Amino acid sequence: MEGDAGEKQKPVVKSLEDVVNIVRSQLKGKKKEHFLVLCLDIRNRVINCRPVSIGSLDTSIVHPREVFKEAVSSSAASVIFVHNHPSGDPEPSKEDVELTKRLVKAGEIIGVDVLDHIVVCDRSYLSLKARNLL
Repeated sequence: MEGDAGEKQKPVVKSLEDVVNIVRSQLKGKKKEHFLVLCLDIRNRVINCRPVSIGSLDTSIVHPREVFKEAVSSSAASVIFVHNHPSGDPEPSKEDVELTKRLVKAGEIIGVDVLDHIVVCDRSYLSLKARNLL
C-alpha cells in the first residue's frame, strides 16, 4: 500500500465504532488478553494496528516502551489502545485505568497523543475516554 493509491485505502477513525470495526476481527473469540496499538497519522488515518502484548486469561503485561516503540517507528501522531476482556465484561479493571494513565503521561513526554483506550469483548465494548478515565 505505497503511494497515492494506498493513501485512499487507509481507514479513517472518526468514532469509537470505527475503531471497534477495525480491531474486532483480531480480537473476537480470543481466550487470552491481547493488547493492540492503533497508530494514526495527523488526519486520523490508520497507519497500522499492531499487537503489543498477549497475556493470560485476565492480565496483559504492557510496557510503555513497547507501546510507543510501535508509534514512534510508524511516525504516528496519535494512538488508540485496544485490549480485549475474554470474560465478556468490558468494565475496566483498576490496573487497566492505572496503565492507561501511565501511557497517557508517556505519550505526552514523547509527543504522541493518546486518543482513547478501548476494552473490547465479543458482544460489547467500552471507551475509557468516554468514562473520563484517561
